[in-house]
Amino acid sequence: MTLTAGTLLGPYEISAQIGVGGMGEVYKARDTRLDRTVAIKVLPSEVAGDPERRSRFEREARAVAALDHPHICGIYDVGSVNGTHFLVMPHLEGQTLAARLEKGPLPFEQALEIATEIADALDKAHRQGIVHRDLKPANIMLTKMGSKLLDFGLAKLRPQAGPISMSGMTRLVTSAPETAHGTILGTVQYMAPEQVEGKEADARSDIWALGAVIYEMASGTRAFKGDTPASVIGAILKDDLPSITTLQPSIPQTFDLILSVCLAKDPDDRWQSAGDLSTQLRWVSLAGSGQVIATKKTREWLAWSVAAALLLMTLALVLRSGMAQSIAVEPVQFVVMPPEDGTFTGDGLAGSNPPSPQLAMAPDGRHLAFIASSADGRPRLWIRSFDAITARVLAGTEGAARPFWSPDGRSIGFFAGAKLKTIAATGGPVQVLCDVRSPRGGTWNQSGTIIFATGFEDALYRVAAAGGLPTRVTRLDATRQELSHRWPEFLPDGRHFLYLVINERRDQSGIYLGTLDSAETVRLLDTEFRAGFAPPGYLLFVREGTLLAQPFDITAKQLSGAAVPVTEGVGFGGATGEASFSPSARGLAYSARIGEPLTQLTWFDRAGQRLGAIGTPAEYENLSLSPDGRLAVQRVDRTLGTEVWLVDLVRGNPTRFTFDPAIDFSPTWSPDSSRIVFSSNRGGRTFDLYQKPSSGAGREELLLKTGSNGVFPTSWSSDGRFLLYTTAGKSGFDHWVVPLSGDRKPFPVLDSTANETQARFSRDGQLVAYTSDETGTAEVFVQPFPATGAKWQVSTGGGSDAQWRRDGRELFYVATDGTLMASPIKGGASTFEVGTPQALFQTRRPMTRGPLFFGNYAPDADGQRFLVNTIAADAPLNAISVALNWIAALPK
Repeated sequence: MTLTAGTLLGPYEISAQIGVGGMGEVYKARDTRLDRTVAIKVLPSEVAGDPERRSRFEREARAVAALDHPHICGIYDVGSVNGTHFLVMPHLEGQTLAARLEKGPLPFEQALEIATEIADALDKAHRQGIVHRDLKPANIMLTKMGSKLLDFGLAKLRPQAGPISMSGMTRLVTSAPETAHGTILGTVQYMAPEQVEGKEADARSDIWALGAVIYEMASGTRAFKGDTPASVIGAILKDDLPSITTLQPSIPQTFDLILSVCLAKDPDDRWQSAGDLSTQLRWVSLAGSGQVIATKKTREWLAWSVAAALLLMTLALVLRSGMAQSIAVEPVQFVVMPPEDGTFTGDGLAGSNPPSPQLAMAPDGRHLAFIASSADGRPRLWIRSFDAITARVLAGTEGAARPFWSPDGRSIGFFAGAKLKTIAATGGPVQVLCDVRSPRGGTWNQSGTIIFATGFEDALYRVAAAGGLPTRVTRLDATRQELSHRWPEFLPDGRHFLYLVINERRDQSGIYLGTLDSAETVRLLDTEFRAGFAPPGYLLFVREGTLLAQPFDITAKQLSGAAVPVTEGVGFGGATGEASFSPSARGLAYSARIGEPLTQLTWFDRAGQRLGAIGTPAEYENLSLSPDGRLAVQRVDRTLGTEVWLVDLVRGNPTRFTFDPAIDFSPTWSPDSSRIVFSSNRGGRTFDLYQKPSSGAGREELLLKTGSNGVFPTSWSSDGRFLLYTTAGKSGFDHWVVPLSGDRKPFPVLDSTANETQARFSRDGQLVAYTSDETGTAEVFVQPFPATGAKWQVSTGGGSDAQWRRDGRELFYVATDGTLMASPIKGGASTFEVGTPQALFQTRRPMTRGPLFFGNYAPDADGQRFLVNTIAADAPLNAISVALNWIAALPK
């Protein structure tokens, strides 16, 4: 039954029929209540009595209603009037992709943009268990606001396979592809092999269909063609597609490779999620016409085999030419994702969330060392050989950080458990060389000398690769206001080395050239971050996330020419001066962030059941719940910077609390909830303590200024008398207390050769829980306040970020794998007892960026609910990008 203009369906007045969507007629209508134009999709009366067709129509309503995405056409309403079943959607101005394709292929940039948008939309649907099953150009609307995915009439909420019949599949296709009713759900030209074989469709079937749509957008021709549906099915099952670059030579070869994975006959050989595909497409967009392949976490062997094939073809051409030294080899790029079920472990203070990977390219450019954690959450050293499919983990490297290679590429140096260690690149026993706390980089020369930096003893030290007593190499120049020397790197002669000097005045920090033979130094470059050297003569450094290369004359000890950009998006850090890249003559590795980091404030119960989210995803850190139940949080805004915000736990809306352009973070509430103390560098480079009324009605006032080391609040005693804070001492991080009455003279509470961080008062103020690496691994401890010499270890196997339940009966902490743990507590300062820790749930909190970044969860007063700063569903991954023969791509 066709509806006429003026017909009323409840409050909706029909204007005109505008089309037929897979499961019903579509009308333009006016919502008489809200006075807006809408689209009405109606299940035709002649099939309304069919329970199966009606059920599918109702599934569409439920499916679309469950989705909220800018590239999915949403749903306003669903209803039934006098047996006419309908749903109400936004009225979209534009044209379908099918109509646009009648004019020919789309410009590649537009096709790439639409493909990325639809991949994102599918990823959202798939994450909610919804498979479209009828993705085709007619179900994609092109509007001024971007593309919109339509018609979830065939979406399913639960898997339910059915057999296929080939009867009725021989009709000649003379127009737009149709859905074959009765036996197959979907449109033949865009159906995956498993669908046409009658097997169950899943998310990977949608990925196939999107691959076919992308192919058609870019080439102007359907991926699989035939005179009849049966011949189309035969092509889908048997034929290999012609390369899209043969049809459109201007399209980058990488795009061809991505589509080949989309359209793999076996679902296991495709991208395993639309999110994976979206990542690949974004990389093509970022790389322009460069050859970039991003390996996905669950199927990374596919992309590695592609990269290996490219390398082998390149080498074969060179070898056949007989002129390996004179032929210019084309640059090749690919991206390495973390190991299966793992994450890259980044620099603890590098100012990126997720943290930038720690990595080191081998001198021969054929191997990559990196730090990653696997399922147990413990970081280890991994080696990726570029002629192998997977990375290898090196046993015995638990807790590893900051790897660097020996000059012959046979061994790797790294730091773990407050020690400098080495291990053969092929694996084997670990050698301990010397003690090092808070390492800030190492380098190794041909004569077996290692130079390393430590964050709290300021200068550079040397030690033999066989081990021994370290000796000082550099000394701080007080006349130049130098604070620290770090990130050393030997030059090829093995005598000269680069290093970063951190200065009291930020604009005076820079890269210097030192030598083992004398105290002579040469300033080369103004920068706050480390630099690297690549033969035959380039100095690499980072400015605002762009990696630059500048010619460097080693003999003359000076830079020449202009710095040229190598790539963008390289991770770089704040206080440490770290930058995540590693060059050699043949290969360059650098961090490659995909998207912007987002976390979601979410309530969970003790079983890990999600109770609800607070506000929208953003970059949050250092949660702090007030005694009266309000939330202060550190938030990074790309425009406003790092500030303290207050979040309404009922409405979810955040309000800015601090307004200075400087960095404000680590909010801590007073026991009466009237004030918030935070750390800020608004007075210069050093971080001092400030306080402000929590009502926002007063000005910030300086509470404590303590020189160059910086102070960072962690806990306020319940009687209001004492404030705990972290500060950097000569031997690591320590905890001090400032009395909030009298002369306010601070005194140490935790002051040893270990790093003590994240300290919190118990409710009665008699105990302090804290994190210490005195065992070589971060663990949670408790000691009395004031200190008596007593101490109890709470966690085993790693733990951090301890927080007390309000009544003191439990102490919570986070294990190394992100699991929230609860330890029963009895007694007080003189009778303390800790019970066996109980695992509660996996927090999925972001990787902790170091001892000054904690509070990624907050228990409520009775410890039955937890507000967790959990990784958002669409949070990015950091990756490692590898560029082989990268020097050939530099501007001449």
